[in-house]
Parts: sequence; C-alpha cells; structure tokens
Amino acid sequence: MKAKVYITPKEGILDPQGVAIERALPALGFKGVTGVRVGKYIELDLPGGGDAAAEVDKMCKKLLANPIIEDFQFELVPE
Repeated sequence: MKAKVYITPKEGILDPQGVAIERALPALGFKGVTGVRVGKYIELDLPGGGDAAAEVDKMCKKLLANPIIEDFQFELVPE
C-alpha cells in the first residue's frame, strides 16, 4: 500500500514561499492569481497488514508535519 501525504501551512500562518510565488507570477504574465500556498508532498510505501490509516496519522503527527503550524491530509492507495 502507498500513502500520499499532503502538508500545508495552516490558515493564518505566514507562507513566505507562497508570497514570493504570488508576487512573481504577474511578471511572468499570469495575472490575478492570489492565495498561493506552498506545502510538501510525501509518498510512503507501507507494509501490508495493520491499520495503515492510523499508522500514517501517527507518522504525520509525530514527525512528518508540525501540528502547531501545519495541516496535513493523506490518502491510501492500494498497489
């Protein structure tokens, strides 16, 4: 099984990479783009058996995401 984890800054948390991208887009001809947020994407290959969703949730809370400033979501994909 594969887990796909998406981590983004929480609403209200400064996202300097998102701000830099949002400011650069008009110079490249992309007008009107707002609300740019930059995050992380992580793929994990998981062993079979057990409660994969609970395990991935624990991984995110303990290591992959900083729960104080980041939100996460994930999906499990059978291989």
